[in-house]
Amino acid sequence: MLKLDVALADRAYPILIGESLLSDARTVPAYVSAQDILLVTNTTVGPLYADRVKQSLKDRRLVEVSLPDGEQHKTLENVSRVLDVLVANRYGRDSMVLALGGGVVGDLAGFAAACYQRGIAFAQLPTTLLSQVDSSVGGKTGVNHPGGKNLIGAFHQPRVVISDTATLQTLPLRELRAGLAEVIKYALVFDLDFLAWLEAHLDALLGLEPEPLAHAIHRSCELKAQVVLRDEHEQGERALLNFGHTFGHAIETATGYTQWLHGEAVAAGMLIAADLSARLGLISAPDVQRVRDLLQRAGLATPPPRIGAERARQYLSMDKKVKGGRIRLVLLEALGRARFTADYPDDALAGTLAAHFG
Repeated sequence: MLKLDVALADRAYPILIGESLLSDARTVPAYVSAQDILLVTNTTVGPLYADRVKQSLKDRRLVEVSLPDGEQHKTLENVSRVLDVLVANRYGRDSMVLALGGGVVGDLAGFAAACYQRGIAFAQLPTTLLSQVDSSVGGKTGVNHPGGKNLIGAFHQPRVVISDTATLQTLPLRELRAGLAEVIKYALVFDLDFLAWLEAHLDALLGLEPEPLAHAIHRSCELKAQVVLRDEHEQGERALLNFGHTFGHAIETATGYTQWLHGEAVAAGMLIAADLSARLGLISAPDVQRVRDLLQRAGLATPPPRIGAERARQYLSMDKKVKGGRIRLVLLEALGRARFTADYPDDALAGTLAAHFG
């Protein structure tokens, strides 16, 4: 088992990464101290792994809530379902929410925990690659709105993240590829050596080889944790973690959160952002091609929907990072280094949107 500590003073917590952690009767109870527990999962993950968690916590009072699977269900209505169960079971402030599933379950359950009685403890038990390397770490919780992605939410740090890499064996290949998008993001934004490692080990990751997989998850979490420690509430540097997300969120919103997986949209967004970076002279055409080649090898080079440049701009304008009416973007200064900026010519963005969205 690999262990990484997110050292946020009195809100510090460990990230545990290893094979079959949910099947180990000792791991979950060691880090979940509450007697009253609400287990939030979904209709896909619950039948696979909920019994393992319940068995390890059989001496606790545990109630399970199973939500429908899919990004389109990350809504206030389903947060209300979770809150109703907490109230109906008279859970107190010393209770705990466990999020067993991917990013949708983690974001939604974490937001419910942040709201209930002004905040109760929760733990992340992520079962997808995307959630293990990204959404379970850093304390961002929330839900979508028809007007935009993740517009309603709160910062609420988990007490522990337990990433069981064995759960990835039941992950559909499409979901695995989508998770790799976030892994590639960390390399492009922060670590050129990690980018070269990914290029050399991509086939091993797609083949779910345990050691390369654990290394990729650990390094991704390490890079994210370093940023979260310096900028927990996204006032500056943490915005770099949104590379590809502004364009990606526009794709997800335009398609009603039903056609694209989050990682697929982020991958398309990263390629759009790389293209804009090249148009501005920050990176070279061969750099863009290197990004495209890696995404294609990962099965993540799907072109965005042709919704039109103006409609795409409208969705971008709803992004949380807009300030003073100006769309702020994460752009590459070089492979392995990025900047968060609103300082770019409007015609460069317009040309990029026209080229990719039609």
